[in-house]
Amino acid sequence: MQPRIPSQSAREQGIHRADNDARLSEELAAVIAGARRRALRDGDRHIDTAHLLHSLLESDPDARAVFGDGPQIARLLGYLVQRSIGYGLRWQGVVEDSGALPVVPAAEGWSPLAAGALEYACERAALRGGDLACGIDLLAAIVADPESRAVEVLHRAGIESPEALIWIEGRLEEYVGGAGETAC
Repeated sequence: MQPRIPSQSAREQGIHRADNDARLSEELAAVIAGARRRALRDGDRHIDTAHLLHSLLESDPDARAVFGDGPQIARLLGYLVQRSIGYGLRWQGVVEDSGALPVVPAAEGWSPLAAGALEYACERAALRGGDLACGIDLLAAIVADPESRAVEVLHRAGIESPEALIWIEGRLEEYVGGAGETAC
C-alpha cells in the first residue's frame, strides 16, 4: 500500500529552524507542525499567518479561549475551513508579505510575515520573562500586522485585530506570576 502523502525533502516540507527551536514550548512546536500539515494539504508553498491561526485555534485551548465559546469562534473556524475552497483561493501562489515586519532570512517554506511573527513571538516571551514562547505569544504576533491573512480572516468573522490584541494581552496578564515568571 502506498503512503497517502509522498515523502518529501526537507526543502519541500518547508523545514525551518523553528522545527528545533529551543525557544518554543512543546505545545507551540505542535501548533507549527499542524500549520505545516495544513499548508501541505491546502497545496500552499508557504506556511502563512492564517495557517498558524487555524492551527492555534485547533490545538491551543488558551488561544481559543481568547475568542470565547460562542458563535464568534464558530464563525472564525468556518472562515478558516473555507480557505481552501473559498476566498482563500486568491492567496494560492502568492506569498504573504505586508512589508510591516522585517523579513526573517532563511525562512524556506514560510511566508515572510509568518516567519517574522514566529520571531516576534519569541521576543514577546523573552520580554515577559518567559523561557519559551507559547501559543498566546504567537497569536499576539500574528494579529499585530493589520495586513496579515490572519487579520483578514478575523475581520471577515467580525473580529477586529485591535480588539483581539486587547483580549490577548488580557490572557497574557493571567499567565504572569508575581515574580515575573510565566506558566505558559
